[in-house]
Amino acid sequence: MKSEPDVYGIEDLKRDRTTVWDGVRNYQARNFMRSMTPGELVFFYHSNTTPPGIIGLMKVAKSNVDDPTQFDAKSKYFDPKSTRESPRWQTVMVEFVETFPQIITLETLREAFSPDDLWVVRQGNRLSVMPVPEDVAQKILTQAKG
Repeated sequence: MKSEPDVYGIEDLKRDRTTVWDGVRNYQARNFMRSMTPGELVFFYHSNTTPPGIIGLMKVAKSNVDDPTQFDAKSKYFDPKSTRESPRWQTVMVEFVETFPQIITLETLREAFSPDDLWVVRQGNRLSVMPVPEDVAQKILTQAKG
């Protein structure tokens, strides 16, 4: 899951311990979140920063949470077509697990994985939520631990 560190970074999650991962407005990313289950580990990726990359780990604390920002007319993520009876945007609550000793940069990920192995290395990939195959996740965790 990607977030810009100046919007909500891993240090924010570490401080807060848990948060609702709100504001995702892409149907494919939403569908990926709908498939998440409590206890599932998630990489925290800092995007739109120098360098971008995986900075830590979190886990799904609660799944199938209605994104509250879709109902808030003052939010930039407000969706006037979404109602409490028929919400369009679901998300997850995540919990801080750890910050890695050093960032695993996008450049390092590109050297280690093909675009078929890891979606984040695909050119032009703008999705904020992407699946990571188990074998790839294990290699990333091994690299993160040094």
